[in-house]
Amino acid sequence: MTEKIKNIIFDFGGVIHDIRYENVSEAFVRHGITNLGTFYSKDFQTEEMDLFEKGLLSPAQYRDYIRHATGRDLSDADIDDIVNAILIDVPAERVELLERIRNHYHTYLFSNTNQINYDCFTARLQKKFGFDIFERCFDAAYFSQFMHCRKPSPDGFRQIIAEQHLNPAETLFIDDIAKNLDGARAVGIHGLHLASGTILDLFDQEGLIQSK
Repeated sequence: MTEKIKNIIFDFGGVIHDIRYENVSEAFVRHGITNLGTFYSKDFQTEEMDLFEKGLLSPAQYRDYIRHATGRDLSDADIDDIVNAILIDVPAERVELLERIRNHYHTYLFSNTNQINYDCFTARLQKKFGFDIFERCFDAAYFSQFMHCRKPSPDGFRQIIAEQHLNPAETLFIDDIAKNLDGARAVGIHGLHLASGTILDLFDQEGLIQSK
């Protein structure tokens, strides 16, 4: 399969950007909210979070939802602190690897995210690296809140295929969440589950996919 691949679509959180779901729960607790079962878990998302990640709820509307769900008069800054707690960092060696990978493949990003997270990580990464990593490392970057579509729906993959004129049989999608591969495979894209490790384990020093 690897010799046929000309295009690679990367997930962002958990593949390129380190994240930790437990940080969100811990941030809620810091703000005095301990009963999270009905509206936050790493294993499920509420309808409101789905709508937020599809750009169908604005940040203001999502913050109002959090205030209503928790029964707490949290400030906008408090809520942004909670939402952004999931974000850790993008190690420099991953950006360097992505630059090398782009010498051999057309590379794309497809991320389920939301506007609060997006505003935070784009500012942080610009400050850290001094350039836009999405322009430097990818032919195009796709974010769910702008697409009004989130993985694992096949519709997002169909949009990328159509806009970038990709041959699915020559395209690989890498994600750390196994169910997200279903949408890619439904449209003929190869799927690779990054169950452990990092993308540094998938590519050689030149940026070529390592054959298994």
